[in-house]
Amino acid sequence: MNGQNTSEQTIALVTGANKGIGYEIAAGLGALGWQVGVGARDEERRESAVAKLRAAGVDAFGVPLDVTDDASVTAAAERIGARAGRLDVLVNNAGITGSTPQTPTTVDVATVRAAVETNVIGVIRVTNALLPLLRRSSSPRIVNMSSGVGSLTRQTAPGGDTGPISVAYAPSKTFLNAVTVQYAKELSDTNILINAACPGYCATDLNGFRGVRTPEQGAAIAIRLANLPDGGTTGGFFDDEGEVPW
Repeated sequence: MNGQNTSEQTIALVTGANKGIGYEIAAGLGALGWQVGVGARDEERRESAVAKLRAAGVDAFGVPLDVTDDASVTAAAERIGARAGRLDVLVNNAGITGSTPQTPTTVDVATVRAAVETNVIGVIRVTNALLPLLRRSSSPRIVNMSSGVGSLTRQTAPGGDTGPISVAYAPSKTFLNAVTVQYAKELSDTNILINAACPGYCATDLNGFRGVRTPEQGAAIAIRLANLPDGGTTGGFFDDEGEVPW
């Protein structure tokens, strides 16, 4: 689908793409010759990211987008529709860790609600708004950026290193994984492939740059899932090593 004009180029939208893993996903997809929408709430950061991507040779454009706001998401879908008439790849990357504490017995329930609103409901909101444009693509792909902390198998493995106790962020990713499975079931009779991706523990401002992997390394799995061949896997959960246990 790559080409020199909008009708032939693969068109992608990456939410939360102004920094960190989202930015590196946009850069990686752009390096393939794709046209990439940089979805972000903050205008200054968004336009700065677009300028940086363009300087690197990426055909990038800004998309004002707050995944928690219906009007913002609707406007983003309309903007992409007016620009390209379709969407080939959606990467739902925008997410928050939420405030602390996140120990179950001391958490403010508003912290849990905020994490779910962005990390789960935001993904549903954006996906549903963009589905009409994705259905116009010959090879539509959806990638939901999850996390290994959302794996119940890993969380319950004896001696497993699954990070701090978290009753907001980690369960929101478990919830997102379950939502991904349900989309895959509903869309099983279409050519839309949807999968969850674990980027690994990357150093980003999401975790105070404590991670051991670079954002570029974290972006690799999303880029791979965005490029799955027709008839490829759907409804799965993957990292660089392969399938992640639920």
